Amino acid sequence: MPDKEKKTRLAVNALVSYCKKYRLLIFVAVLCAAASAVFSVVSPGYISQITEVIQKGIGTTSVNIDMNEIARIGGILIAMYGTGCVLGYLQAFLMNYISCNMGKRMRSDISRKINRTPLNYFDTHNFGDTLSRVTNDVDTVVQSVNSTIVTLVSAVVTFIGCIIMMLVTEWRMALTAMGSSLLGFLLMGGILGKSQKYFSARQQSLGEVNAHIEEYYAGQNIVRAYNGEPRNLEVFQERNERLRKHTLRAEFLSGLMMPLMGFVGNFGYAAVCIAGAALAFSGSIPFSVVVAFMLYVRLFTSPLSQLAQGVSGMQSAVAASGRVAEFLAEEELSDESGRTEKLEQVKGKVTFDHISFGYTPDKTIIHDFSAEIQAGQKVAVVGPTGAGKTTLVNLLMRFYELNKGHISVDGVPLDSITRENIHNIFEMVLQDTWLFEGSIRDNLNFGKTNISDKQLMEICGQCGLKHFVDTLPEGLDTVLSDNLTVSAGQKQLLTIARAMAENAPILILDEATSSVDTRTEAKIQKAMDALTAGRTSFVIAHRLSTVKDADLILYMEGGDVKETGNHETLMNMHGRYEALYNSQFA
Repeated sequence: MPDKEKKTRLAVNALVSYCKKYRLLIFVAVLCAAASAVFSVVSPGYISQITEVIQKGIGTTSVNIDMNEIARIGGILIAMYGTGCVLGYLQAFLMNYISCNMGKRMRSDISRKINRTPLNYFDTHNFGDTLSRVTNDVDTVVQSVNSTIVTLVSAVVTFIGCIIMMLVTEWRMALTAMGSSLLGFLLMGGILGKSQKYFSARQQSLGEVNAHIEEYYAGQNIVRAYNGEPRNLEVFQERNERLRKHTLRAEFLSGLMMPLMGFVGNFGYAAVCIAGAALAFSGSIPFSVVVAFMLYVRLFTSPLSQLAQGVSGMQSAVAASGRVAEFLAEEELSDESGRTEKLEQVKGKVTFDHISFGYTPDKTIIHDFSAEIQAGQKVAVVGPTGAGKTTLVNLLMRFYELNKGHISVDGVPLDSITRENIHNIFEMVLQDTWLFEGSIRDNLNFGKTNISDKQLMEICGQCGLKHFVDTLPEGLDTVLSDNLTVSAGQKQLLTIARAMAENAPILILDEATSSVDTRTEAKIQKAMDALTAGRTSFVIAHRLSTVKDADLILYMEGGDVKETGNHETLMNMHGRYEALYNSQFA
């Protein structure tokens, strides 16, 4: 099966699966829409009866119109139109409820999927495109479902009902109306066959535009510092132009529907009037039938426009749900239901047993790495850029799965316990700071609820943050937002304080002091020494002066450990470590 057909089938199946939960409500909404359409179809017959009553009254020598009969028929019409109005409101309310809940479910499913998606997905996909699936694509599905399903049902019922009523009323007039509208079906079929690809391309282009905006606008300081505005504008205009073209083509083809159907309707209206006049003049039909058919032909051609509009909306929904389904179908983290072992009283001995790893199968970064870290040791991982230092700690956290070998903590392989358990025994401070919009307390307490304000302030004091927090207008309750200016160094200190609050048995510090000045770094180093006492810690550092006191230094290069030992031992070896160390003071 071609990829295009597979994607379309996946999109349709995804849309149907989300609708299944609400099939009873959808059925009720469809019944309401169908009943409302039936009332609309039946009403011209009663208008024809009123016309006959008036015609009979005027046809007498003295005008004598039966107003009681007109009032009776008029009452029936008012009741029918009123009931149709109530049913129309009910189906609109139900579809609003269904579509809003579908949108909520979709976003919840995407959110849960993100938590189950391996990090290598985000290494190969743009954040902005993923964000577009959560926002624009889900919104498109919600809006389309809200307006499309009932529109299509109502149009089909009205269309079929009109055919039946016209054939029952006068078959020659019915054939005239249907023959004149046949052109509409042919035009609609041709347009729909060409427009679907443009709806899919539009959603794809919209995701690309969002990805560009998220990427470049988030890094405005870098863009401006490097005079990247012309390049930024050039890329944006290119993608925006592509979106414009796809949107224009999709909307142009779908926009043809309404005027074409309007033309077909007017053409049918004229044909019915001419045929009706001829038949009425010859005495074959009464004038009341012509009046009824003038209404029927309007009702008959109106569903064509509604069908065109509904199918156009369904095309948008299929295109958008396809992108959502594509993300939800991505590979997930391995199932952990069979992992029953649990590490609780952790001493901190870590063993790397002939591990190898590559982000892609054809490129191995770490080759047959082995090391044994004793409990409580402070281990420094150093080496040139691209040596595999950060990759090593990512494997410790099981952000990625090993290709070969095992990593064990206290003799227990990490692949035999759950990731949640692993993340409970490790605490990680990255070079890239991450703080969310919330109070300082919430950021420091992230994932924890049992830390008092007194303890938090003690930790802030150890990290050199106490003065910063004391000067804020609301202290720990101050909300970190775009309105509050926080330096890169202060953000780094906050992430270090968060790690200290976690108080995990094994620490990972990936260039944790890279954004602070030398004096603050010295303070943090003392706090870290107190924090790491008795705990196993892995410190990735480029400034080798900060790891001279490490119990063990692993010098990595090309994915392998080339030299091991403490600072003094490695300096006496006069090897790669010494050369790297001396280069920082040359």
